[in-house]
Order: sequence, then C-alpha cells, then structure tokens
Amino acid sequence: MATTEPLPNAFGPSALVTPANAITILRLLLAPVAFGLIVDRPVSWVTWAVWAILACSDGLDGYLARKHGTTRSGAFLDPLADKVLVLGGMVALVSIGRFSWFPVALIAVREIAISLYRSYWGRRGIAIPASPLAKAKTFAQSLAVGFAVWPPTAENIDWSADVMLWISVALALISAAQYLAAGQRAVTGARPAGPLMP
Repeated sequence: MATTEPLPNAFGPSALVTPANAITILRLLLAPVAFGLIVDRPVSWVTWAVWAILACSDGLDGYLARKHGTTRSGAFLDPLADKVLVLGGMVALVSIGRFSWFPVALIAVREIAISLYRSYWGRRGIAIPASPLAKAKTFAQSLAVGFAVWPPTAENIDWSADVMLWISVALALISAAQYLAAGQRAVTGARPAGPLMP
C-alpha cells in the first residue's frame, strides 16, 4: 500500500517560493483585515472567524515546512507573521479600550528585545532555537485575542480574555528568561577552555 512520505529535500534551504512561505505571506497580507474588523466590529462571529483562520493557519505552514523542508526565509517569515498578528490584534484591542496597554506593552518590549538578542547571537554563529514555552506563549496570546472577540466569551465571561492575556505575559517573561539562559550556555560552551591552573 502506498504511503505519503515527507519530502525534506523538495526545496533547498535558500528557497523563497515555497508552499509554507505562501501561507505565511498570505497571513501577513490578511492581518490588517483582522485588525480592521477588531476595531470596527470587536465582538462578532465574522471577526472571530477571520482571527481563528489566521491564527490556526500557523499550524498549516508549519506542517508544509516540515513536509517539504525548512528554509532560511521560512525561519524568518513564520515568527514574523506570528508577532505581527498577535501584537497587531492586541494593539487593536487596546485602541478600542478592550485591553489595557500595560500588559500589551510588556509583551511588545519582550518580543523586540528577544528578537534583537537572538539576531545578535545569530550573526555570530550561535543559534538560539525557539523553546516550547515560547510557542505556548504565542498560542496563549492568540487565545487572548480570540476570547476578546468571540461572542460567547466576550458577552458572558469577558474576564477570560484578560486572564489569558496575563497568562501570556507570564509565559512571555519566563520564556524570555529561558532564552537569556540558553544564550549564556551557548556562549559559554563556544568559548575555548582557558589554561589549566597549576
């Protein structure tokens, strides 16, 4: 019986035009539509449906990347799309007074700082991969926005979005500490051993 095998070499690591990148770029292009809906119709099934599709499509581009082979462009574009989507959704909710600016500012500062930190060491040949907790953080952020615009939670248990927002803040800060620790371990491991003391 024929089976579907992964195609890890379907695209080279430098490829730009791939199915996974197409999904990621589509997410980036449609993100402003979601932000406009959040501002114009903050609690509606249409807004929630658009948000859910964009958030869940992250799993689709990840699946395609694993099936056809990861690329350097995908490694850059995929987390960029995640950050644009969740931060843009949160800022849209701040703009209409649904979310407080403080937790969103904490998340934004964390994202910028860790992105710069990873880029700094990446240019020096030290890779700091994404941690499972960081991926959970992104999921929690998507849920926070989703709960804020989904009619059943927004109208009946409106505190659920705020609780999820603060959970995502906690995950963001803890995962940031993990990145800093991982970077320190990588730097320490990359240093040559010093001379032995007598």
